[in-house]
Amino acid sequence: MSRASLKRLKVSNFKLNILLDITQAINENLSTNSLLLKFEEILTRELNIGKIVVYTKNKDWECIHCSGIPKDFMSCLNVNNDLACFTEITNITNTSDSQLPQFKPFDVIIPVFHKETPLAYVLIGDIDEEQEGVSPTIKHLHFIQTLTNIIIVAIENKRLHKETIKQEALKKELELASKMQAMLIPDRESLPRNKNVIIDSFYLPHFDVGGDYYDVVELSEDEIGFCIADVSGKGISAALLMSNFQANLRALFTPEVSLTELIRKLNLIVLKNTKGEKFITLFIAKYCYKTKELVYINAGHNPPIMFNAKTGTVNFLKNGCVGLGMVDEIHEINKGYIKITNNSKLICYTDGLVEVENQENVEFGTEFIEFCIIKNDPIDKIIIDVIEKLNVHRGVKTLFDDITIIGLDFIQ
Repeated sequence: MSRASLKRLKVSNFKLNILLDITQAINENLSTNSLLLKFEEILTRELNIGKIVVYTKNKDWECIHCSGIPKDFMSCLNVNNDLACFTEITNITNTSDSQLPQFKPFDVIIPVFHKETPLAYVLIGDIDEEQEGVSPTIKHLHFIQTLTNIIIVAIENKRLHKETIKQEALKKELELASKMQAMLIPDRESLPRNKNVIIDSFYLPHFDVGGDYYDVVELSEDEIGFCIADVSGKGISAALLMSNFQANLRALFTPEVSLTELIRKLNLIVLKNTKGEKFITLFIAKYCYKTKELVYINAGHNPPIMFNAKTGTVNFLKNGCVGLGMVDEIHEINKGYIKITNNSKLICYTDGLVEVENQENVEFGTEFIEFCIIKNDPIDKIIIDVIEKLNVHRGVKTLFDDITIIGLDFIQ
């Protein structure tokens, strides 16, 4: 075998051994840091390279490895501005870029692409071309590029695997949170249906958990309390705040407490829990079966729609105050009083219902609710009709908020 053939065999065996070593390290599921240290060891010990910097992209470009050069030096290099123009292996010592301060420590830029998408950039410097053995001359740069590609893909796969595990864990946590929240929201079948009042509801969180809430509390044999509320924002943070709010409301909502006092106490609790970063709108009421009187406070919530069967009129229940958590102390609270007549109806809802838009960006509004409430239909039928009309209105447009409805049919 000729001397040239022996040299080529030696180089081939050298590359195969390195690839085998890297493959084994990946199969052993070494950490990202360990893989990068092995990459550094190969380049410094086997290929005699003194300076190594590796940039890769997750959401933004970041330097994930730096060897032979101070890390603070890399702050003067911007990948998008300085490296994005390099699409091929470039010996910068032979270009005008070598005069730029951010490139002075380096000799070669090695970009790593997947199709047309850049995965990484490797900058190397202090190349020892004189040492005997396999030196990282130009003919070996493509091998370094291949090696970098293997390492970067392995690191990305590890990141995606961790992300998948996190997403699965989050999914399970959301499922659990959804089940727990469902336990806090009254089941439709548990709502009062007696000779005085029939109550029905609809609840649809935008995510697995939501920031809407409604409740019905039997204060005594002759009185019930009910409410509907909406936390500003969506998702887990809104759901957690609403769960805390529900617990406090349940503890404070007693026959003895006045609605005014209850609102002030709840406002302080919301302020303490949110530090002013969120607020809650609330409509809360008490209804006495004997006196047929409804007392309510609307704390910044969408005004419920009341149909007075005796007069045939529709009214919006607006009396109240600002939302909970909006101000340190609520000074002015206006309670509303309504004498309920037989067959009157009340629909309470959150803004997720009336703000649903159609393809022309027109909101659903309250017009159809007003149309339905004056009909002589039971409250459950009215709610079903409203939801069906809502779905027709929005068409294929995605819902963007929680939707909650609670309806009352006053019988006597």
